[in-house]
Amino acid sequence: MPLNTPLMNVMTAAARKAGKAILRDFGELEKLQVSRKGIADFVTKADTKAERILHDELLRTRPHYSFVMEESGTVEGLDQTHRWYIDPIDGTTNFLHGVPHFAISIGLEREGHLVAGLVFNPVTDDMFVAEKGKGAWHNDVRLRVSGRRELNTALIATGVPNMGVATARREEFSDELSRIMSEVAGVRRFGAAALDLAWVAAGRYDAFWERALSPWDVAAGIVIVREAGGLVSDLNSGQDMLTGGSILASNAHLHGALLKVFKGRSRG
Repeated sequence: MPLNTPLMNVMTAAARKAGKAILRDFGELEKLQVSRKGIADFVTKADTKAERILHDELLRTRPHYSFVMEESGTVEGLDQTHRWYIDPIDGTTNFLHGVPHFAISIGLEREGHLVAGLVFNPVTDDMFVAEKGKGAWHNDVRLRVSGRRELNTALIATGVPNMGVATARREEFSDELSRIMSEVAGVRRFGAAALDLAWVAAGRYDAFWERALSPWDVAAGIVIVREAGGLVSDLNSGQDMLTGGSILASNAHLHGALLKVFKGRSRG
């Protein structure tokens, strides 16, 4: 992999070790013990095991960094200027159903700025990485966002609210989806936000939007899209993606036009 900096070597080694454990469990789906954490939100033994591996491997090499993790929450280290954002399996529902579209996601924040990201699908061995100022890569290939300039040629990805989400949020999404569908060539929902963002960086999607996401869902992907030449904001044109929960990632040509579609919803 061309991006073989000390930081990225640490991140990729941790991801590959956790990925091996995830693959073993993915091959034993019928034997997995699954516990219910909430409506449409499942935690598996594979999820918690992978998170523990990621935490331990990153802690071993960066012993004072802080962590924000999907399953274990926030763990403050002695160094609070560096913060890992970890999602051990983004796309857990896909995983549980035997759909090989899910990923490990690791993002690093330094002094309030996201500086590195990794998204790894262990089933397909697709590794997307980026470090601030050093570009974004998919395995050995440099990534660039798409060059499409017109919404009517664009393929857009999103996430659909789960059944436990409030009725008002589902109605909001339906309104947004209707508006977007009238403007773009197509909309896709694959069920793993981290991979959706990586695919925007790779030019497979022209844009991705979603609401009600957690910081570990998007931290890595934000860096990867930006280093591939894309733009990332929240749906209010700001930079509150980690705490505000909404995100829009696209190439520079489409970003403004897409924001206008969402702002049109709020005026409707």
